[in-house]
Amino acid sequence: MLKFILILLFPLSLWAQKGRIEGRIVQKNNEPIPFANVVIIGTSIGASSDFDGKFIITALEPGFYKLQISSVGHKTLITQDIQVITNKTTYMDFTLEEQSYNLNQIEVTAERFVKKEESPVSMRSIGISEIENSAGANRDIARIIQNYPGVAAFPVANRNDIIVRGGATNESRYFVDDVEIPYINHFATQGASGGTNGIINADLIRDVNFYAGAFPANKYNALSGVFDFKTVDGNPDKTRYRATIGASEISLTADGPLTDKATYILSLRRSYLQFLFKALGLPFLPTFNDYQTKVRYRINNKNEITFLSIGALDQMKLDTKIKNPTEEQRYILNFLPVFEQWNYAIGTVYKHYEENGYSTLVISRNMLNNSQYKYFNNTKTEANKLIDYKSQEQENKFRFEKYFIQNGLKINAGIQGEYATYDVNNYQKIFYSGQIDTLVFNSSLSLFKYGIYGQLSKNFLSERLSLSIGVRTDATPYSSSTHNPLKQLSPRVSASYELTEKWSINANWGNYYQLPSYTILGYKDKNGIFVNKQNGIRYIQANHYILGFSFLPNKLTKHSLEGFYKEYKNYPFLLNDSISLAFKPIDYGFVGNEPVTSTSVGRAYGIEYLLQTTLLKNLNLTLSYTFAVSEFKNKQQKYRPTSWDNRHILNLTANKKFSKNWNVALKWRFAGGLPYTPYDLERSSQIAAWDIQNRPYFDFDNINGRRFKSFHQLDVRVEKRYTLKKTELRLYLDVQNIYNFKSEELPRITNLDQNGNIMIDPNNSSRYLLREVPSSGSGTILPTIGIIFNF
Repeated sequence: MLKFILILLFPLSLWAQKGRIEGRIVQKNNEPIPFANVVIIGTSIGASSDFDGKFIITALEPGFYKLQISSVGHKTLITQDIQVITNKTTYMDFTLEEQSYNLNQIEVTAERFVKKEESPVSMRSIGISEIENSAGANRDIARIIQNYPGVAAFPVANRNDIIVRGGATNESRYFVDDVEIPYINHFATQGASGGTNGIINADLIRDVNFYAGAFPANKYNALSGVFDFKTVDGNPDKTRYRATIGASEISLTADGPLTDKATYILSLRRSYLQFLFKALGLPFLPTFNDYQTKVRYRINNKNEITFLSIGALDQMKLDTKIKNPTEEQRYILNFLPVFEQWNYAIGTVYKHYEENGYSTLVISRNMLNNSQYKYFNNTKTEANKLIDYKSQEQENKFRFEKYFIQNGLKINAGIQGEYATYDVNNYQKIFYSGQIDTLVFNSSLSLFKYGIYGQLSKNFLSERLSLSIGVRTDATPYSSSTHNPLKQLSPRVSASYELTEKWSINANWGNYYQLPSYTILGYKDKNGIFVNKQNGIRYIQANHYILGFSFLPNKLTKHSLEGFYKEYKNYPFLLNDSISLAFKPIDYGFVGNEPVTSTSVGRAYGIEYLLQTTLLKNLNLTLSYTFAVSEFKNKQQKYRPTSWDNRHILNLTANKKFSKNWNVALKWRFAGGLPYTPYDLERSSQIAAWDIQNRPYFDFDNINGRRFKSFHQLDVRVEKRYTLKKTELRLYLDVQNIYNFKSEELPRITNLDQNGNIMIDPNNSSRYLLREVPSSGSGTILPTIGIIFNF
């Protein structure tokens, strides 16, 4: 097989047909813009739009292209990269903004790095070429986002957590074509997000707007990050297919016309991780499946409907039939539960275009079904049951939003409502206050939530100064602490001023709120009482202060420097362990299923630098550096670092296109060592305590009192593309951690000797003898051969 791949990676003489870009140039109200000029950046190839705003550029070699689109009376646009495929039409709509000042006074220049009035700072745009060609990411958008400043991640291969500017994984929100998607990762941790692999298939992504702050008022329930995904439309001419074999899954995508006014796109994926893990001798066997579909129906120029659905099924089993398991295999089998999880989101988006803007109606539903169980020694008897957890979250939502422009003033306002239910059946043995306890409860929670918002934006001084003021409020009758919308009043102000044609200063202040997770809101004690409701749990609050500078020496280069300060209030404080939820170690399954109060406070602050540039025509470079501090107060009211307080994060990514359809990419990442909480071996050695979770307990009196060593890793990706008469074949080799760096990890503690026998303290029969399982650290060279076939 390897010999066959190596042969294919050398140049071959193949017949090829070229592709084309077809699209439509419109205004904000969806009215066509005739006679707009469309030019491919760096070439003289282009076209003009007709009376319907349509244009076609033909005879293009497969690859990625940027378009410059200009029209009299409108701002010139430089698009994100557009992917062209052999013998296919890439269809995209583009919207130009009106120019509000006299064209004879100021020269109009194109902007590749789009800056929005409501979010002039802390917004990054990620294009399809970055998704397709990034090293070490395997086309997983959650990993690509980690290349940008302000984003940290756990330096382990089996976690996909996104941590933005010192905020927890559940402080971000995700929207796909205006539909909220609560979970974007497989094997997500209920109440904390995260997971292992991204659910959203890169085949469907057009681009991503990532907000690390300065959230628009129509984005809600976020404290640290908002991710706005836009997906491609189906091919309006004929059905086409893409088959992909990646690092962990195989997929098939189809798209094409349904009628002369409707297109569709459908993607199905299934992992083969269980076979890889079995071959590697790992004692757990995960399997994930997902689907994604979109139908867009253009009724006419004034009305259109988009239907979207995304779903996943995840299963993780233990391989208990391993003969003569190693120490590491025994360690994992003893504590790891069995998981099964499925989720979906489905939504319909209706847009109606008017003379000065448009209206949007979104109706959606999402659901998560999460289950987990564990038995002592993996023997399924009632006496051995340690965890038996089943839970469902359901949300039914609507949002109506109106956007219009009047005399240069942009107004965006809307209302939203949501009816949610949460059901849980919980059996869990816990060791608390020196003795074993069993937490058994059934809970059913129904919740109505609503929000109202509005935002005004306008440019002044010949568009050198832009101002945006927004406000929203959210509330729910869950309790007396959450029902008053004035207590969740969320104002925000953004400003940007162009000092020169190349320099600008940008600022934002915002006050944001997030409702705690359903695991917290729906928790009951043994007496069936909603304890956290009685404890007066409230919306979590975060105040953001952001100041930044940007420098654009040319159309394809940007430098930005930003400073930020975030202040947290009303954060959940866990009563059993007397720690903030920000200190809780995140694992698979669920978190927050315990008594809490809204009394924890914290802060995060730092600076970020970003350089994005294109050199030598086909060399793209991105350099990002973040210094960030994330800390919360412990029970002694002293600030302690959170579990994602890296301090220093440096990313360097490069992508170079060579002749004969070769492409090479690399990524080098450095992150300061994360803090961690040492084990409480005195408590852990008690037989009653150990037998419940089969691994050590943390010493929460020494919260994050130690740090791991710094982490760094180099990933390299090499791709070769072949174009045939009507098909395209892409082969790539992606090698993660190419110099085999071993990162530190928590010691693996066991109560078994090297032969697997239980060790009881000869001087105290109520305690185990504990020892550390030898480990060389986490991390290994991970090569992946990928195949992408378009036909």
